[in-house]
Amino acid sequence: MTTTTPTFSSRAVSVLAAIWGFIRRIPPIYPVFFAIFITVGFLNPNYQTMNGIFVFLRRASPLAILAIGQMMVLASGGFDLSQGSLVTFVIVGSSMLLSNDPAKAYSTIGIMMAVGVLVGLINGTAVSFLKIPSLIVTLGMLLLVKGVAMYWSGGAPKGYFTDNFRVFGRGNFENVPIFGKFPIALFIMLVIAVVFYFIFHRTNYGKQVLAIGDNVRAAQLSGVRVRGIRVLTFVFSAFLTVIAAILYGGYGGISTNVGDGMEFQAVSAAVIGGTLLLGGKGSVPNVVFGAFTLEALFNLLNLIGLPKPYRDAVQGLIIIGAVAYAALTTRRKQ
Repeated sequence: MTTTTPTFSSRAVSVLAAIWGFIRRIPPIYPVFFAIFITVGFLNPNYQTMNGIFVFLRRASPLAILAIGQMMVLASGGFDLSQGSLVTFVIVGSSMLLSNDPAKAYSTIGIMMAVGVLVGLINGTAVSFLKIPSLIVTLGMLLLVKGVAMYWSGGAPKGYFTDNFRVFGRGNFENVPIFGKFPIALFIMLVIAVVFYFIFHRTNYGKQVLAIGDNVRAAQLSGVRVRGIRVLTFVFSAFLTVIAAILYGGYGGISTNVGDGMEFQAVSAAVIGGTLLLGGKGSVPNVVFGAFTLEALFNLLNLIGLPKPYRDAVQGLIIIGAVAYAALTTRRKQ
């Protein structure tokens, strides 16, 4: 009887094949982010320090929260264009409710969260029960919420954010082992990412969202309560938008145009993270890194001296590319 043993070269080939298989399973968003962030670090050495990295992550955290909410809606086959105006409403409205009184900070946050849930319910109900396309519903909500904010404030922000309100967006946990200071905004984003990872990837709800986005008729025939699931996705999106707005307000202050275009940033971050605009695919970790990548890209454009219109152009290219990719994927399936 003769036996054969693998040669060294065959073992090496199998090891290399296994490594290559592992690399191919890594979503492209991760190497893209690190490549852009390293480039930013070379152009601005501040980003090579722990403090600079935390400053970047603190600024990117609200966008990551927005993108998680947008991803939930996109994965179900819809859009939420009301996010930006809701950010503006929360920031302007909070300044009005606070009246420069720190004692009103937590009640103001509670009221704004309730408003967010109401906006999400209206969006979801109109889409699910009245059968109005989400693009139309949330576009109308965008105009409605922005108009209410402008009427309420008289077109100009009033007052200021108290320290106990701003702490969520710009404060730090002190004396944290290893890190020293740790941004509260980053901590909030990480908690939300973990919670929604569990909701979206480890429960039937997430599977049902993807089923609806992939084929709503098949989802209905399989027993999925399409209306309730869709309403809940819009509620989640609006609720997360309120949280992101509080962080934005704490970091950047009060402005009547602070939310302009943020809905498109959220869409761009989601599609960079692999979410399909036609629904049926989404990932919480990938979307978070999609937001980080978009923020790093904006920083890179600023460092090389390109003005804001280039940022808008980049977001437009990302969205067009995502639509084209989704269309090609659909054709291949057919």
